[in-house]
Amino acid sequence: MASFTITHLQRVQGYAVVQTLEDTDIAVGQSITISGASDNTFDGAHTVISIEAFELERVTDEGDLVFDYDKYHGNQAIFIDAGDDVTRDTATGTVTYGLTCTWINNDDVLEWLGIDAATANDTAFITTCVAAGNAFAYRRRQAAGYFDSLGTVPDGSVKLGTTMYAASLYRQRGSIDSFQSFDAMGGAQPIASFGQIMQLLGTGRAQVA
Repeated sequence: MASFTITHLQRVQGYAVVQTLEDTDIAVGQSITISGASDNTFDGAHTVISIEAFELERVTDEGDLVFDYDKYHGNQAIFIDAGDDVTRDTATGTVTYGLTCTWINNDDVLEWLGIDAATANDTAFITTCVAAGNAFAYRRRQAAGYFDSLGTVPDGSVKLGTTMYAASLYRQRGSIDSFQSFDAMGGAQPIASFGQIMQLLGTGRAQVA
């Protein structure tokens, strides 16, 4: 869970804008919670619809947001919020959000590993690997410019890439830099190619228009 300090608030025709002091990883479609705002009508959970970094000027009859591109305001999050218009002004309070991605679960990793029944200790560690795999895959795709839902995996290739990464973490348990092997010559092959995982996730490539 990340928490950030609010510096400014604004509401225009049912659309609210919150600006934070620090740069954040808040993305479109993400849920945020505002608390302790100097104008408490902004408090509560909201879904971000834009992170445009300019001052919101008005909303057209068609529902399009119009910005003043001569007034730059970084670190903004915009969401639908019914209420009276509020002129942009300094404010206090916090914005919190958490990145809990649930693209894969333990069963996905167990199936990929070919494990029919795991011990309680293994199950606990697989749960840790699944959480790490989900977080890693989401961050990588977010950094590559994708806008994904935290609760719904984008497609089959992303699911497989996330599963392979989590399974690789499980197989590396207790080893130095790869999964353990009893090969005296140390010729073990990695459980999954990192390049293949990145390919399945759709990351590690140049962004094109």
